[in-house]
Amino acid sequence: MTQLDTSSLLLLGLAGLGLLSGNSAVTIAMLVLLLVRVTNMHTLFPWIEKYGLTIGIIVLTIGVMAPIASGKLSVETMLKSFLHWKSILAIAVGILVAYLGGRGASLMNASPTVVAGLLVGTIIGVALFRGVPVGPLIAAGILSLFIGKS
Repeated sequence: MTQLDTSSLLLLGLAGLGLLSGNSAVTIAMLVLLLVRVTNMHTLFPWIEKYGLTIGIIVLTIGVMAPIASGKLSVETMLKSFLHWKSILAIAVGILVAYLGGRGASLMNASPTVVAGLLVGTIIGVALFRGVPVGPLIAAGILSLFIGKS
């Protein structure tokens, strides 16, 4: 059996935090990365680092667009969203979140050292404040506003 190193222990610890907080996405992600480490498939890491975020965003976009593709959200309903102040506010917030997500993606690629902090903060938010684990990308965008990186 492969001996666990510091990185593996960190992944295991983050998986444990994910498990304790009920964040299955974090738990599964950490366990997959741990599996890659302990099976000596290190050649996958450059590929994961290069394309992982893009693949995740593609999967997320598919999930968000599925109601349109399935017909549950019609063009008529989407057009009506421009007629109510709450819907217009929702559009504005959606634009802001997309902007922050873009800044967050740039920051996470440029400064990978912040990823662990964002992940731990998200796990704490889920575990202690009944949050929802969708925060790291947006949190990185907000962080980029504070530290001046885009």
